[in-house]
Amino acid sequence: MSSVIIAGNTSGTITVAAPAAAGTNTITMPAATGTMALTSDTSAVPSQTGNAGKLLTTNGSAASWGGVSDYTTFTNLTEKVTVAATAATGTINYDTGTQSVVYFTSAAAGDWTINFRDSSGTTLNSKLAIGEAITLVHLVTLTGAEYRNTTVQVDGSSITPEWQGGSAPTEGNANSIDSYAYTIIKTGDAAFTILAALTQFA
Repeated sequence: MSSVIIAGNTSGTITVAAPAAAGTNTITMPAATGTMALTSDTSAVPSQTGNAGKLLTTNGSAASWGGVSDYTTFTNLTEKVTVAATAATGTINYDTGTQSVVYFTSAAAGDWTINFRDSSGTTLNSKLAIGEAITLVHLVTLTGAEYRNTTVQVDGSSITPEWQGGSAPTEGNANSIDSYAYTIIKTGDAAFTILAALTQFA
């Protein structure tokens, strides 16, 4: 039978607490002799102060806090795509906390407004810091009618995008998949610059 030994010294306390939620929780350790990555050696594990939202990475015996802002290299990075048998029309709430790309596979039924938000109860403004940006894509199926995106909103407030080529599209592209790409840059509290582009795929 295996044993688990939890020990502390006379000047410290080790606490093992039950989880907040009911259920079975398992900690699995390798069947080998080793040391857990838990230490009071601040030279080995630097302070997290000022590094919120970053990842602890190791290089040999050295450890540092980093993240994608520190030129992290990825082999492949996937994006969440929602494929929906939905027809573009009216006001479309694009929940940025759910996907990076939305593909409407049913033919558009009219011109539409697109409203970017994190979710139904959370604003995009609350998720982005000033100086951050997010790029999102909306793919819209068109048949004979040349419907288009006429209004762009963030958290319910209309914003006039800067369109690629210098002017907003006046119509969509019949018998195509129209790809709308929006780069939303937060420039202040509830203040955004949006760069938009429409590309036809047929």
